[in-house]
Amino acid sequence: MKYNDLQVNRNTRPTRSGRGISAGRGKTAGRGTKGQKARTGHSKMPAGFMGGQRAIMQAIPKLKGFKSLHDKAQVVYTDRLNDLSGKIDNFVLADKGLIRNPYAKVKVISRGELTAKVDIETQFASKTAIEALKNAGGSFKKVAVPKRIANKTEK
Repeated sequence: MKYNDLQVNRNTRPTRSGRGISAGRGKTAGRGTKGQKARTGHSKMPAGFMGGQRAIMQAIPKLKGFKSLHDKAQVVYTDRLNDLSGKIDNFVLADKGLIRNPYAKVKVISRGELTAKVDIETQFASKTAIEALKNAGGSFKKVAVPKRIANKTEK
């Protein structure tokens, strides 16, 4: 016999409220006397309802503005691409320290002058950046954000 194998039954019955004065929880059935919370259907009051007084959610001041839930794209400027050559993707940009995370969205924006011929494969690029890439002899290809590959260790 183990402690978790014991078949245990309740010794007391559940209380039946509102079944007469002598029953222990009779008459008002633990609801107090009168008032809105003593009436039937008081549980259907909305959260934060304060008896007709202005609710606390309406009373407290709100923060201004809007916070987007979407993560912003990491920015790479065209003048920083002059040191690179060939095919460039998120991983190359992360290796060179131009972006922090290769698994995030990347946007190429034009700034300065681009002289190197580079073929960029990122998620976004401005029109002027694409134009600068083509003028330098390179190209832009829009690709999806690279997915992380989960490490599966075999036992």
